[in-house]
Amino acid sequence: MSSLPTEERRARLLEIVRQQGFASLEALAAAMEVSPSTIRRDLDSLEDTGEAKRTHGGVFYTGPSPKLPHFEQRQRFEWEKKKQIAACAAELVQDGDTILLDGGSTTYELAQRLVPRSLQIVTNSLPVATLFTSVANHDLVLIGGYVHQRTGVCLGPYANQMLTELSVRRAFLSVAGISERGCFNSNLLLVETEQAMIRAADEVIVLADSTKFGHQSLALMCELTEIDTLIVDSEISDSWRDKLLSSGVNLRIASARVTPSEEPRK
Repeated sequence: MSSLPTEERRARLLEIVRQQGFASLEALAAAMEVSPSTIRRDLDSLEDTGEAKRTHGGVFYTGPSPKLPHFEQRQRFEWEKKKQIAACAAELVQDGDTILLDGGSTTYELAQRLVPRSLQIVTNSLPVATLFTSVANHDLVLIGGYVHQRTGVCLGPYANQMLTELSVRRAFLSVAGISERGCFNSNLLLVETEQAMIRAADEVIVLADSTKFGHQSLALMCELTEIDTLIVDSEISDSWRDKLLSSGVNLRIASARVTPSEEPRK
């Protein structure tokens, strides 16, 4: 049995969960050389800090996002809002769905919540793909192409061509800004790839916290009328609610209290 001090053991346990995204209780007990009851106590502690979430048969990571500049710069800002939006978005996903996730920080929060589910996943994000490779209950398609090092997403003509041959039920996309003209992102290649994602999807769902509204970025991704559903936190202004509803967007307001959609542990 492991003789590590409790705090050191829990730190190592958290690192395993962080690297794998999802791990079974049995595998963790074997890796740490401790009893299942000890692992359960350790995971209770990690849940209390918000760094992990137990589900049937295992635990998945819910702590800070990957160590990429894109995530590190944005993780400090509006993280609670992103978690609320991700929880709301997870409620739209049904087991067996074919969904597409881009490489935004909010879609990464959504991906963490979907790890225990049985899904077909399409993504151009290396961090998102890594999450889903930790379990065997997914069909995962990674969109290839030029890898943008700052964000860990694949972009460009190869990615766009691959997307023309795919069809998904729902695409979950993140944005840098939203104005009356539509949704914007700051990278031209990213916008072209996201436009290909929109064409591949039966339903387009945009995840955007309230700070994104009233701002434009370098390139227009889509007009408001091209969005089927937009999920935002409760701090969105009344005027923007009216603008979105008048554009025909199905607006969903995330609860200020995050209620995970995953099944509770036993």
